[in-house]
Amino acid sequence: MLTAAPVKLTEEQLREVVQGPTEVEWRYEMRRDCQEIIPGLLLGPFQVSKSLEALQQLGVTHIVCIRDSMEAFSVRPRFPDNFIYMTLDVQDNEEQNLIRLFPKAKLFIDEALRAGGRVLVHCNGGISLSPAFVVMYVMQYYQMTWEDALHTVQNRRYCISPNGGFLTQIKEYESIYKAGIQVASNPTRVVSTSRRKRNDEDDDEPEDGR
Repeated sequence: MLTAAPVKLTEEQLREVVQGPTEVEWRYEMRRDCQEIIPGLLLGPFQVSKSLEALQQLGVTHIVCIRDSMEAFSVRPRFPDNFIYMTLDVQDNEEQNLIRLFPKAKLFIDEALRAGGRVLVHCNGGISLSPAFVVMYVMQYYQMTWEDALHTVQNRRYCISPNGGFLTQIKEYESIYKAGIQVASNPTRVVSTSRRKRNDEDDDEPEDGR
């Protein structure tokens, strides 16, 4: 299945990506708009997703609608005939497990970007919930640390502020995605290590148990 390939940055490129566009002066009302975080991936509030004209001007093709279940009556796909949607019902509290839900969202974004699409990720306010997903995506996309990923997103959408529970999971996700890279780059080593462990366990069995 197609996915968007990670981008490996040099140290200089990393600094430029994290710093973001220096010519943009953030204004309070910009929180009502969406911002492009990486090429083709936009982050913003639900308000942006309600304007068909604005979405079309932005070139949006796919939308990840992330909402608390209590918001389902208002935060919902508005234009299913115009865009491809993924809707995630997520509790906007510190106990919500985002890491379990993230792979599904990542795959959706990967496939959209690989197809040349443009993806808007939004929650209600675009402050805590949807930014947490985007920070994890950016972290893995650029293979960077969680701090660099958080600053990358913040330097494009200054108003983001994932809650404490989400921030803890963002930190945890760094080791998870790095472990995945390690396994993918050394699959034969993982298999041989697992086989050797099983053989050692078999050798430890008592004679009458064989």
